[in-house]
Amino acid sequence: MDLFEKILEKPGPIGQYSKIAHGYFSFPKLEGEIGNRMLFRGKERIVWSLNNYLGLANHPEVRKVDAEAAAQWGLAYPMGARMMSGNTDQHEQLERELAAFVGKADAMLMNYGYQGIMSAIDCLVDRHDVIVYDAESHACIIDALRMHMGRRFVFAHNDVESCEKQLQRAVELVKGTKGAILVITEGVFGMAGDQGKLREIVALKEKYPFRLLVDDAHGFGTMGKTGAGTGEEQGVQEGIDLYFSTFAKSMASIGAFIAGDEAVINYLRYNSRSQIFAKSLPMPIVIGNLKRLELLKKHPELREKLWYNVRRLQQGLRERGFNIGKTNSPVTPVYLSGNASEAANLIIDIRENYNIFLSIVVYPVVPKGVMLLRLIPTAVHTDEDIDQTLQCFSEVAVKLKEGYYLSQKLVAV
Repeated sequence: MDLFEKILEKPGPIGQYSKIAHGYFSFPKLEGEIGNRMLFRGKERIVWSLNNYLGLANHPEVRKVDAEAAAQWGLAYPMGARMMSGNTDQHEQLERELAAFVGKADAMLMNYGYQGIMSAIDCLVDRHDVIVYDAESHACIIDALRMHMGRRFVFAHNDVESCEKQLQRAVELVKGTKGAILVITEGVFGMAGDQGKLREIVALKEKYPFRLLVDDAHGFGTMGKTGAGTGEEQGVQEGIDLYFSTFAKSMASIGAFIAGDEAVINYLRYNSRSQIFAKSLPMPIVIGNLKRLELLKKHPELREKLWYNVRRLQQGLRERGFNIGKTNSPVTPVYLSGNASEAANLIIDIRENYNIFLSIVVYPVVPKGVMLLRLIPTAVHTDEDIDQTLQCFSEVAVKLKEGYYLSQKLVAV
């Protein structure tokens, strides 16, 4: 059979809707300055779909440094992978500052978050090792696990008892072998918004021999007294052996880092294939990230404003009877009942008649019959944005209950 014929017969659970979804539900084009309000199809909308938590994407100091660095260095410098010809003082400075900020001895820059965590996991374990991981881990972690040639055990989401049972299985499996155990979870889960059970998992170290890797993409910059992440929030940063985060969220940039003991980070530095064989992060990105980190540390009011908006939005939704699950982070899910057709009509109504742009998730990401509306509050949202959104949700809830979205025909958008 021809390869292309084969794949086109099965476009995938999301791809099957591409003809009616493309450009509106999927691959939409937001235009204008990144912020709380942007243009979609020529109309201004309140945007709740960007992980610009601290509002750094268009911070004037960030824009100034980005522009100056691009003018001075261009996007090509440094050329080559860091090991060969792409290392600079600025790359090393950013690593030192990141390590110090999250309370670790050393840190290593990576080009992207998705690729970075996959590469780190692949580098850390071999076929003798066992990975124990949370069932709701991000796709980048799952893809890394698919590459793992050893055994892996999944525990029920945020279920510490289940985690311990899988650890017991792992301990038995590696007994008398060259194998070791790596536990992987997240600081903040990006869909549900609940924090990982870091404190409880760290406590299991007293009973079982394992190392802990935490992906804190949504926690870095938003959680903890200083913004150093969910480990700081829960008081167990020291118990996290490897701390990972992307720059794509609170830092509103590109790249990622992993931090831990100096010897372990140096091992990753010399053995992570995606970094050894990939071009170094361009200098403007590195210098821009140094400025973003400086602002993150020096301006706690940005995080305070974020959390003011988080509390106001989440409290307003709860008061109106909406189910926002167990979120204890800025990620704000709203769980509704309905099928895919209702979900499509609901989103069209919210975007076209209420001028609000947000993300919706349906089966197979969530169970059939569930619609998950995901809102990301940021430091740049206003009281007016929140009030307008809460009023929209109140009206949409009535329409949903009355079957309004079932009666609407899905029109081409």
